[in-house]
This record gives sequence, structure tokens and C-alpha cells, in this order.
Amino acid sequence: MRIKALMALSITLTLILPVMGAEVMAKKYELTRNSVADPADVNSKEVSLYQVKLGDSEIDAIETLVNQKIPGVRVEQVGQFVTMWDQSNPTAPMAGVQITDGKVDLIFINNRFSHKTRGLFRRVLTAETVKEIRDLMGPEEYGDENLMGARLCFEQKGFIISHLGRDVNVIFTPSAAISQECYTF
Repeated sequence: MRIKALMALSITLTLILPVMGAEVMAKKYELTRNSVADPADVNSKEVSLYQVKLGDSEIDAIETLVNQKIPGVRVEQVGQFVTMWDQSNPTAPMAGVQITDGKVDLIFINNRFSHKTRGLFRRVLTAETVKEIRDLMGPEEYGDENLMGARLCFEQKGFIISHLGRDVNVIFTPSAAISQECYTF
């Protein structure tokens, strides 16, 4: 009887573990809640801004960002962008999403959003030098550095970090769009 029970358990685990393994291995990273500290755990497919992820429908993104009241944040929809502004210092957008063809295809944050960001990207957004960002994130796959600033492209992970003096911007986008974004700097 025990042997049959153990065999049934092993067959069940054999069928379930591969499915669960992919979910367990991919860490979800909500920019305003989770404190992911290891760059290897970050992938643009798993990053969300107030629960909006790449690939979400326009309706879901607008419902979540525009209709939901986020304390201290003013949200506006202008064209294909939904932008978020700090109500205490509304000089420019601090975060947002781009919607193309009815889907979220880009999430952006910048140093104005650092006080709301958790984990690794809070440190990136407050970095004063490109060297500091490279020390945190590791070497980029390719990029450009000149007198104006630097653009660090992490194509495999699906994000771009731009360091322009005091301004730091992070763009999360599908990996296929990274090379196009990096060459337009």
C-alpha cells in the first residue's frame, strides 16, 4: 500500500514540478513593493508599475493607473502615454507606460520616482555616476557613453538605463525592441 502511495506521489510531483519550476524561478518585481536586490532576478517581462506589466491591455492599464487613486500621484493620459506626476513637485513625469496597438509596450521610471521605488532600481535611480550603475547591474551588453551621458542596454533582461548628468531614466520594454531603442540615442 505504501509503495503505491509513494509511486502516486512521485508521479504527481514529476508532472507538477516542471510547471511550478518556471513560476518559482521567475521573480515578480513590482517597482513600488518588492525589494529585488540581485540584477539576475530582474527581467522586463516580470516588472510591473502599480500592477501594470508589459503586454497588458490598454483597458486594464487605464483602469489600473488612471481610475485607481494612487496617493500623492497625479495620472494623465496623453496620446499613447499614461504618465504619473508627483503631486508635491509636478515638474515632469516621474513614471508611466506607453500603449501601442492596445497593449502596454514600454514602462518608464526616472529619478523623480526613486522615493516610490523599492529594491535595486531605487539604487539605480539615485546613482550619481555611470560606474555606480555598472557596479550595481554588472556590465551592459552594449551601449554608448559620451559627453552628454550614457545609455546602458541590457537586451537579455529587457531594459535600458540612461544616465544624463543628474537625470537617470530606466525603460523596460520587450527584448526585441532594445536594439532599436539603443541605436536611436
